[in-house]
Amino acid sequence: MSTYPDLHLFIDGKWRKTADDLPVLNPATEEEIGRLPRARKQDLDDALESAARGFKIWSQVAPCERASVILKAAVLMRERQEEIATAITAEHGKPLSQARLEVIRGCEFLEWDAGEATRTYGRVIPSAPGVRYIVHHQPIGTVAGFSPWNFPMSQPCRKVAGAIAAGCSIILKAAEETPAGALHIARAFHDAGLPPGVLNLVFGEPSEISNHLIKHEQVRLVAFTGSTAVGRHLTTFASQHMTPVLMELGGHAPVIICEDTDVQAAAITGAIRKMRNAGQVCTSPTRFFAHESIFDEYAETFVRRASETVVGNGVNDDVEMGPLANDRRITALTELVEDAREKGAEVRTGGGKLDGKGYFFQPTVLVNVPDTARVMQEEPFGPLAIINPVSSLDVALEKANSVPFGLAAYGFTNRADYVDRMVEGLEAGNVSINTLEASLPETPFGGVKASGYGREGGTEGLHNYMITKNISHSMSIV
Repeated sequence: MSTYPDLHLFIDGKWRKTADDLPVLNPATEEEIGRLPRARKQDLDDALESAARGFKIWSQVAPCERASVILKAAVLMRERQEEIATAITAEHGKPLSQARLEVIRGCEFLEWDAGEATRTYGRVIPSAPGVRYIVHHQPIGTVAGFSPWNFPMSQPCRKVAGAIAAGCSIILKAAEETPAGALHIARAFHDAGLPPGVLNLVFGEPSEISNHLIKHEQVRLVAFTGSTAVGRHLTTFASQHMTPVLMELGGHAPVIICEDTDVQAAAITGAIRKMRNAGQVCTSPTRFFAHESIFDEYAETFVRRASETVVGNGVNDDVEMGPLANDRRITALTELVEDAREKGAEVRTGGGKLDGKGYFFQPTVLVNVPDTARVMQEEPFGPLAIINPVSSLDVALEKANSVPFGLAAYGFTNRADYVDRMVEGLEAGNVSINTLEASLPETPFGGVKASGYGREGGTEGLHNYMITKNISHSMSIV
């Protein structure tokens, strides 16, 4: 099995260390597995200068040539899948099988955007004889990208793919808890022949890095995935400098289970997906609203499957769910469970930390949770599901839309009229019917309300990384 990589910053096509570093811990064992260099002010200034030079070169490279480099990097990452996945499991804790799939998912983001780089079409607008109006797309400039810890490979890949495919340079600030995925991305692009400065990778104190980068006039876009609270702060800060933002923020996804659906299948699917990545997913299904006529069967089946989830160190073959990211998540989930219990909710399974080393939390299911419980409004971001009965689809839609978030929403039904009402009525950027898959490389992904704005992926994704320029051309001087 490969060892955990030696961690570096990546600036101007070169690897560098700093005297100031941070420990990286394995959340399954609480042991230190690496030391992560923290970027100093000079490192950030060097990254900005490097990105400026990189942009001048890369923005003039033909889209098909940009695509060739991106695809070559994806090939290298596919070849290195096992090495990357092993590192992700060590720093994040997720099962190795899920880490392998995440590497492939990251490659798919790169491959899709490589293709889109050659399809960022403009258009000619009909006009009078002798006049041409042309819509032209150009890369926006240097991007400051911020990726979270819950998907160490696929989330930074999504930022890098969009920026580089569009012709931008990017300074990526990846998560300090899980740095190896981003490091492997930088290594693959370096080996694929990406010009120096187009991709720079830094780590350090998040507020120091964001404050330093966002205020710089060279940074033309802030692309962030993370919590709503941090997203609001960065959006406010960026607005002071008139810098556009792409925000993919938190969620609290509802699932509506109608009375006509296959109850057993829907419950088992929900329980399995809820525990994926230990529930540390912004699109994770969390608030399950089952019609009262099927509520008991649904809850019983869900609880049984959730309680059977195999929890442990992700390196073990049979493990389905690994640890939480850190001990702070243990505290946060424990407080949410206790608050719900005090307000009358029933804890059907789980509810606390597992004994022993590691940040392991029991798969937890709460039923009959009152609206006054904190967990009904706050994203738990952990292996915690809420199952409540509802008397009708109208009530379910009202409950589903009662939170400030709107990233993903799900429904289970076989009735066409119910599908239509959910598609039209659910306040979310991503609505899935009879599936709990919310995001694919070829589909646009993003939220509404407090879940952010802008889209990544799909044909819409690259436009956030580009400016739209209108060209008016008269054939004669008028």
